[in-house]
Amino acid sequence: MFFRPLLRIVPDHTRIKFMRGRFAGIIVSAVLSSLSIGLFFYPGLNLGIDFKGGIVMEARTDGAADFAKIRAALEAQGLREPGVQRFGSDSQVLIKLETQQTEKATEEVVGRVRTALEQAQPGTKLLRTDAVGASVSNELFWNGIYALGISLLMILVYIWFRFEWQFAVGAVVTLLLDVTKAIGFLVVTRFEFDLVMIGAILTIIGYSTNDKVVVYDRMRENLRKYKTMPLRDLIDLSINETLNRTLGTSATVFLASLPLALFGGATLSGFAWVMLFGIFVGTSSSIFIAAPILLFLGENRLRRDAAAPVAPPKPVR
Repeated sequence: MFFRPLLRIVPDHTRIKFMRGRFAGIIVSAVLSSLSIGLFFYPGLNLGIDFKGGIVMEARTDGAADFAKIRAALEAQGLREPGVQRFGSDSQVLIKLETQQTEKATEEVVGRVRTALEQAQPGTKLLRTDAVGASVSNELFWNGIYALGISLLMILVYIWFRFEWQFAVGAVVTLLLDVTKAIGFLVVTRFEFDLVMIGAILTIIGYSTNDKVVVYDRMRENLRKYKTMPLRDLIDLSINETLNRTLGTSATVFLASLPLALFGGATLSGFAWVMLFGIFVGTSSSIFIAAPILLFLGENRLRRDAAAPVAPPKPVR
């Protein structure tokens, strides 16, 4: 009990009027999502090997890698525009090449890469090779899009079944806005968009949905408890009552993901940064997007009998 006040992010019994900023929240969100959609078309996502096809090889040199020398050796082997970059430590190299038409051609390219690496820095070891064909990458891309679409549809059905339709529409519209912002973040940061990022976006959708359901549950309870309170005041009350829980959960997940973003290496850092962005967007959208949409849709339906504002009873001390 002594430490309980230290765990409160905001004071108990806050009375912040969140719905006063409902128009600003929706306008800012709409602008950011529109810009993100524009960025999706130009310059577009930085598609990884999963979605555009190609060959990715990881190598370890004996000592610090000389990236310029390795790139020159690859070009001398007739490999066009090889991508050579650091992958973790100074001795780890990630090599990306264009997709090959046949398995035999892929094997030939891998052999030429081995030769180039040995010429550039003797003792270099090729640790792994991943190759994805163009047809497979196209199928993976559309399967990922279908997965995102099905997840949003299932969430719509679930929330519609659990709450009134106004809650379901508000949640799905907000999730669509969250996803578009995540896509814009990927375009701006130039993180590779691959199956790992599809997983990150699905995780964001799940986290954001859970956050909204918690707030919606309190709104539903208060709809039954305060039968004549205007919907705007009731939404503000519900958000304030769940604010500590919302911010506490977000802060916990954020702090747990931050070390992964900073020290997770090239493989996991992109996933973690997208997660951090999604936590911020999902938490803020529950308050400033989902709640105002519910107010617009339900003001004349969920509260047909609204009378004069009724303040909630003061907490018993």
